[in-house]
Amino acid sequence: MIADAEVNKPKPIFLEEKQEKLVLFNDDKDTKLAILALEEGKFVLISELYSHGLLLLKALHTHLKTTLPNKSFKEQRNYRTQYHKLSNLILMEIVAHELVVKKSPQIGWLEKLYPKTSDFLLTFPQIQGLNSAWQWYKNGISIPVLRNKIHPYYGTYFPTRFDHLILFDNWLKRYEGPKKTAIEIGVGSGVLSLQLVQHGFQKVFGTDINPNAIVGLKEFMGETKLSRKIELDLGHLFGKWEKQTELIVFNPPWLPKMSSQEKHDEAIYYDKNLFSNFFKEAQKRLLPKGKIVILFSNLAKITNVTKKHPIENELEKGGRFKLEKFLTKKVKAASEKTKRDQHWRSDEEVELWVLVHK
Repeated sequence: MIADAEVNKPKPIFLEEKQEKLVLFNDDKDTKLAILALEEGKFVLISELYSHGLLLLKALHTHLKTTLPNKSFKEQRNYRTQYHKLSNLILMEIVAHELVVKKSPQIGWLEKLYPKTSDFLLTFPQIQGLNSAWQWYKNGISIPVLRNKIHPYYGTYFPTRFDHLILFDNWLKRYEGPKKTAIEIGVGSGVLSLQLVQHGFQKVFGTDINPNAIVGLKEFMGETKLSRKIELDLGHLFGKWEKQTELIVFNPPWLPKMSSQEKHDEAIYYDKNLFSNFFKEAQKRLLPKGKIVILFSNLAKITNVTKKHPIENELEKGGRFKLEKFLTKKVKAASEKTKRDQHWRSDEEVELWVLVHK
């Protein structure tokens, strides 16, 4: 079992390390001065109310909107990068595993993830992330294709859109092959593996490079029957699973990495070698009559991030697999509440690719 100390979590910041470059923010009239300090690379400590942190983030958004274009997909990426840089200079203090500012939420992760460190600082966006993650973990999330809620562990990918899951579920309903074993690459919060078990697969072998996914899913399954049906390994792509299987399932990231900032988010952005390495390893582990199911999207193409489609590229040049089935599903329109311009959503489709040996 992976120790809690080894899971991914925000790195504690200690007050004495930042004392020289620290500016206190305790008055909502000082937002302009606080933003100026952030642009100078100084740290701003929220010292009175939790809501002051929210106020400063809102002011930062307003400021950046007047200085940066934010219309096209690429412009939005640049905007988010700058916002990420400046907002993560805003700090909050934690004492005895609790936020010291008034009217703060109770966040159980502060004790669960930092059992031996009680007094430290974190950035305000990190605090927001921990707070949201605690609510999801504590209350659970309903997924349309599953009977029970999932309780995603901190720092673990879980789906917020379900079109690709519905597409996969419909395919599973019509699947007539053997159901002895399956391998899922990048298990995350376990939704696809849970779908496989729900549709009668006897054993699912899941991998993930994120230790939080492995810790969280093992905790979620506990000693139930699921823990005997889903076996997990912390590792890249296929990890330690060498045996051949009837079905390999992969829901990879849908966008290529474009900047160093994105290298840390491997649930969303893929590097240039991911797909070639996956197909090379999949060829060894797929039984002669087995199938590979890949859940993907046309998002990168319709937003002009890239003209290359990694699965099409494999079918054209890889020489390993042929296409058995290709299914698509239009995604739901973006919420009217979203603040981003997502006009491309009208053209977005999720894709299900079924590949077999040549």
